[in-house]
Amino acid sequence: MPQPYRSTPIFDADTLPDALQKEHRTKAGVWGVLRVLDGEVRLRFGDGQPASVVKPGQPGLLLPEQPHWVELAGAMRMQVDFYDEYPDVQPEDDA
Repeated sequence: MPQPYRSTPIFDADTLPDALQKEHRTKAGVWGVLRVLDGEVRLRFGDGQPASVVKPGQPGLLLPEQPHWVELAGAMRMQVDFYDEYPDVQPEDDA
């Protein structure tokens, strides 16, 4: 199973950077896996893909160059892991 080459710090509702709450994208050849440790967030996509509610145990997959942003739904803790190959993670589509 692939290992992340980098991870963000753990963010909460107070420390989540504004940039992650606005549309942005990963670089070419970079996958992201959004992991929620507590609470939940809504993962939105700018490419027409349905939004996902990301909760503990239900990570959100970010494809290379896919436009996306995070919406808060209350108190939470989250982290993003970055991979240079496809991580074997399937996001749940329960928006």
